[in-house]
Amino acid sequence: ERSLGEFVLDHAAHRPDRPALIDGVTGQVITYASFAARVRAAAAGLAACGFRQGDVLALLCANTPGYAVALHAALLLGGVVTPANPLFTLGELLTQLCDSGARWIVASPPSEATALAAQAQGAVDEVFVIGGAGGAGTPFEALLAAGGPLPHVQIDSGSTAVLPYSSGTTGLPKGVRLTHRNLVANLVQLAAVEPITPEDVLLGVLPFFHIYGLTFVLNLGLVTGAAVVTMRRFELAACLDLMRRYQVTRAPLVPPVSRAQTRHPAVEGVELP
Repeated sequence: ERSLGEFVLDHAAHRPDRPALIDGVTGQVITYASFAARVRAAAAGLAACGFRQGDVLALLCANTPGYAVALHAALLLGGVVTPANPLFTLGELLTQLCDSGARWIVASPPSEATALAAQAQGAVDEVFVIGGAGGAGTPFEALLAAGGPLPHVQIDSGSTAVLPYSSGTTGLPKGVRLTHRNLVANLVQLAAVEPITPEDVLLGVLPFFHIYGLTFVLNLGLVTGAAVVTMRRFELAACLDLMRRYQVTRAPLVPPVSRAQTRHPAVEGVELP
């Protein structure tokens, strides 16, 4: 009976100095203490901008540490997060924004233009850009420096936390309401059967907008104290380099990626844990 944001941050408090998130592109390392501080600062910044309990925020981002910060900042305020594919066309994005009721977008630079086009059509009120510099969107980092108090929000564990969209087997994709209780219970289940420890390093290449990447990689990693190495897009050589450089001990993958790794000559001679 906990909110997902509280559940994850409570675990973070037990290992403040250990690495929580590592940006595979820049090499930036964020400790658990820094992660928790960034989440709370971003939540206070969002609240100062008018984000309230029950508001829906769309995450149109590649896998970066900022994704985790934005996700849990919105959840801490009692908001609903709807993850979206950063490769969406404007039409695909507008469909999800309209159906979910999202009025806020956090995007990463490659998706900034699509997010701003949606804003220009009146679909959302504000676009924040993680790592953006010089674009038309509001830098997400500005939220971290905004200051102000973090509102205390009473969150019902049965309320919707995350609203991912199905692949649309028939017709358009459909929103799937996942409550805080759903997600926390699933993390408890996974932690009981997956022997992941604070000594583990997880490869975060599966997209976080998909439930596999969001729950099994990102949130399970943060709950168990592992370090999550984020990768913005899959490229075989870069993936192998990250696995070797950071001594990745667990790499949740999908069959096409596994197949590519076993058949590519680049894997010859690569030493992995």
